[in-house]
Amino acid sequence: MKKTLWGTVLLSAMLALGACSGESASAPKNSDGSKSTGSNETFTYASTSDAVGLSPILMNDAVSANVTEHVYEQLFTLNGDTKEFEPLLAESYENPDENTWVIKLKEGIKFHDGTPFNAEAVKYTFDKLRDPATAAPRASLLEPVDVINVIDENTVEIKTKYPYGPFLAALSHTNAAIVSPTADKAQDLMKDPVGTGPYKFVSWTPGDQVELEANEEYWDGAPELKKIVLKVVPEISTAISMLQTGEVQFLDNLPTEQIKRLESMDNINIEKKDGTAVYYMAFNHSQERNQDAEFREAVASAMDRDAFVSKLNGLGVRSDSVIGPQVFGYDESANKAGTPFDIEASKALVEKNGYGDKPIKLLTANRDNFILMAEIVQAQLTEAGFKVEIESMEWATFLDTARAGDYDLTFLSWSNVTADGSELLYPNFHSDNVGSSNRSQYSNPKFDELVVQSRTTIDQDERKEILNEANFLMIEENVVIPMYHGIVTTALDKNYSGVQINPTGKWYLKNVTRK
Repeated sequence: MKKTLWGTVLLSAMLALGACSGESASAPKNSDGSKSTGSNETFTYASTSDAVGLSPILMNDAVSANVTEHVYEQLFTLNGDTKEFEPLLAESYENPDENTWVIKLKEGIKFHDGTPFNAEAVKYTFDKLRDPATAAPRASLLEPVDVINVIDENTVEIKTKYPYGPFLAALSHTNAAIVSPTADKAQDLMKDPVGTGPYKFVSWTPGDQVELEANEEYWDGAPELKKIVLKVVPEISTAISMLQTGEVQFLDNLPTEQIKRLESMDNINIEKKDGTAVYYMAFNHSQERNQDAEFREAVASAMDRDAFVSKLNGLGVRSDSVIGPQVFGYDESANKAGTPFDIEASKALVEKNGYGDKPIKLLTANRDNFILMAEIVQAQLTEAGFKVEIESMEWATFLDTARAGDYDLTFLSWSNVTADGSELLYPNFHSDNVGSSNRSQYSNPKFDELVVQSRTTIDQDERKEILNEANFLMIEENVVIPMYHGIVTTALDKNYSGVQINPTGKWYLKNVTRK
C-alpha cells in the first residue's frame, strides 16, 4: 500500500500565554489611537509562566513548546481544518508493508547552525528520543519503533515492531521535532536550541523573557515578523493591560474571569474555537486509598462539574468523556456516562467508610483555571465531609511533583496536539509510562491491553471502537474525573493579521503581518 502526501507548512505551538516589551515614544498607533510597540520588527506575547527547557527531546510542557515550535520542525504536521496529517520536513511517505515506513525528506534544508537537515539527523533525533538512557518524557511516541535505517541522504526507513495506527500523529508531535546532531553534541539544547524552523534562538533570561529572530534563510521564505519576544508576566491582569496599551500584541489561553474585560477592548480581536485539550482531576492510583472504588465514587459524586463549567463563561465544554469531541476516538454516547453529581450519596459513602478522617492533599498549579478548579472542588468535597488541603506550586515545580506522585489528588491537563485518542490514553494512563507522563500512576492490565490494541491496527474504524471501549472503562471506574474540554482562545492586536489557530491549541506566527 502506497501513500504520498504533499503538505502545506504549518508552525505549531501548545497551550500557554504570550509576551511583552517596553513602549517607545515614537511607537506606531493602534486602531484605537493607543501607542503600540509592535511592528514587523518585534512581536510580543505574554506568558504567566516561564519555559522549563528548550529541547524537544527533553521538555514536555505547553509553555516551553511555545518556544520550541518556532525553532524546530517535525516531519509531519496536523492540518487543523482537514484533520489530516501532511508533510512538513518530509516530502512524502510510503508503506511497503504495514510495519515499514519509507519517508522521503525535503532537500536543501539547513539547521540554524548551517549543518544539513538529512536522514542522519532524523535517525539521530529519533534514536536519542527513544533511548532509555535519555529518559525523554515522551519516549512513548516512538515506543513501537524497532529500527531506523538511513537509505540515502534524503530517505529514512523506519521499521516498527507491530502495525502502528497513529504513527503519523506521533511524528507530528512537538516532542518529535528534529534537532541538529552537531549542536546537540556541542551544547545544551535545553538552554540553546538549534532547529530548522522560521525563527532562530537569540537569548533566554529565565524568569524574564525568550527572544527569537527571523530565520532569513528559512526554506519556505523568511517570516515578516523579524523578532518575537516571549515575556513572562506573572499576573494575567497585567498582561491584559499591556495588550490594551499596545505593549503586548498577542495572548492565548484567555482566562475565564477576564473574558468580559477582553471583549470590551476595542483594539483587539478575540477568536474562540472548540479544542482538543482535556482538563481532569486525577487520583494518585499508587495510594491504597485511591485504589478503593468507593472512595473514587464518593469523590466523583461530590463534584458538581456543571456548576464549575458555568463559571467558565463559555470557555469550556462539559462532558464525562475523557476523549473529547475534537479527538479521534470520541463517541457521543460517553458524554453523560460518568458518575452523576449526588451530594447525599457522597456523604453516605464518606460516613460509611470514614473517608473524612484523613486529610486529602489537593495539588494544583498556580494557573488561574487550575486554582479555580481547586477552590471549587475543595468546597464541594468539604461539603461532603472530606478534609481537603490545597497545595499550589509554580508550573515547573508542579510538573515535577506530579510526576513523582507526591500528592493525593491533583488537576492535570493534556493538550492532545496529535488529536488522537491513542496518543491521549497511552502516555497518560498506560502502565508503561508510570513515573514519566503517566502522572496519575494508573495501572490496569485490561486497560493497557485495550490501548495497545488501539495502537496496533491501521484499521481506523477498528481503532475507534477500541478507543471507545477503553474510554468507557475509565469513565465507569472513575479513573479520572473530566472537568471540561477546552476552548482555544486568542486575543490579537487588531493591527496584525495572519495568526492561524488550531483545535489543538497551537497557533502559527510565520505568516503574521502588520496591517
